[in-house]
Amino acid sequence: MRVTFVIPPLNLAGGTRVIAIYAEMLQARGHRVQVICPPPARKRSLLGRFREVQAGARPPSHFDGRDVPIKILETSRPVEDSDVPDGDAVIATWWETAEWVNKISTRAGKKIYFIQHHEIQEYLSPMRTRATYRMPMHKIVVAQWLADVMRNEYDDHDVDVVPNAVDHRQFFAPERSKQIRPTVGLMYSVTRWKRFPLALQALEDVRSRLPELHVICFGMDYPPEPLPGFVSFSYRPSQESLRAAYSSCDVWLTASTSEGFNLPAMEAMACRTPVVSTRTGWPAEAVVDGVNGACVPVDDVAALAQATERLLLLPDAQWRTMSAQALETVRECSWERSTDLFEAALKRRL
Repeated sequence: MRVTFVIPPLNLAGGTRVIAIYAEMLQARGHRVQVICPPPARKRSLLGRFREVQAGARPPSHFDGRDVPIKILETSRPVEDSDVPDGDAVIATWWETAEWVNKISTRAGKKIYFIQHHEIQEYLSPMRTRATYRMPMHKIVVAQWLADVMRNEYDDHDVDVVPNAVDHRQFFAPERSKQIRPTVGLMYSVTRWKRFPLALQALEDVRSRLPELHVICFGMDYPPEPLPGFVSFSYRPSQESLRAAYSSCDVWLTASTSEGFNLPAMEAMACRTPVVSTRTGWPAEAVVDGVNGACVPVDDVAALAQATERLLLLPDAQWRTMSAQALETVRECSWERSTDLFEAALKRRL
């Protein structure tokens, strides 16, 4: 197949990582893959002025180190028909790219909409984003809840579900006991719906009863204000450091009000760490209370604190059982298997 991915500007977001994996693995299977995107956004200088990013510049992204052809437009503009080669499938990967792909001629191939979230957040234009889900493109979604949304809100009953996965060569850990010092991990994010301040509030509540609590977090942005002294922060850690971080936790915490999937939760489980999560994204389908972690209502600080504390206080033998179940939950998840599903979904539409 000749497959073109139309993506937003290159970045280090989890969604870009998923696209990069599929692009690389499809190419390895003999398909001709092309990635097209606008250049990175203009940067603000120390003087407050914007400067143009050099044409063709490649900011750090999950495509780094992957031998996948990438065409970066010369200016920040929509991808147009003339930018896209003839092909068998052209894949939109974000609501704005769906608007672009919808206007591309059929010579570029069957139009596919790869959906990793229901993009109706308050900082977007809900009318525009909702309109993209009604466009005549076949949808591939990363979780069953997204397929349910497409069916119930957009009357689309023909959607392929291709769940994300985890690379067990990258994320793994030997059997272990609880940490000597109770340790909780989470992602830092400035994105409002990730609810980092709410998670921190829950952890401060836990620490009022477990004063030795240690918290580790990492993120793609620096916190604008210093974090509490019991929180250790890492900026853009390496993949090896991520594995070490997951493996040094007794609990992985996520407090989002909405998640398309939640790859870190899956990666934490691959490193034998139970997950406490709000009922969103993949954890709502995979986390079972008392088995591999705990699921709690969205925006419930008390429930997050109670569930986290309950897991931290488990006797070591019970915690080790839960740790083993966390790994068992994701043992069969692999990018090879997910690529099989993604490839099959494309072939069925040609």
